[in-house]
Amino acid sequence: MSFMSLAADRESNPVDTIEQVAHFNDWMFERSGEHEISISVTGGESDYHISFSWMDNLETLHLACAFDLKVPEKRQVETVRLLALINEQLYVGHFDLWTSEGVVMYRQGLILAGGAEPSTTQCEAMLGAALEACERYYQAFQFVVWAGRPASEALAATLFETMGEA
Repeated sequence: MSFMSLAADRESNPVDTIEQVAHFNDWMFERSGEHEISISVTGGESDYHISFSWMDNLETLHLACAFDLKVPEKRQVETVRLLALINEQLYVGHFDLWTSEGVVMYRQGLILAGGAEPSTTQCEAMLGAALEACERYYQAFQFVVWAGRPASEALAATLFETMGEA
């Protein structure tokens, strides 16, 4: 199999589409360069710091979403166990731990090979998946990091859903 150069001429910058979505939703954002944008979103569990980067050489729009949770070194091994359990359940995207900084991050990429342009619907879906995953699992990370609970117990506690009315 032969791989050709992936870079294609584009009519627009994919990060411009993200800026439109952020503006439409009244989210605070900052363009740190032509190919990068950072967005701040307030969720139910935490404030989320979302960064989109256009990787021209891979023709991929990369999303990275972090939240306010610092993982101390002594809890990193159990946090990695939790990441593995969570990632088994995700259909798109994944969680990582940046061990040098102790930061949990949700990451996802949108491949736009051959000059494909992202739609606002695709960008909103990426953002939605990131925020949904972070909101759903934030408490599990808290249980592991702050309460010292094992990964399996923390995940089970956060996935418990009540049905009906009391």
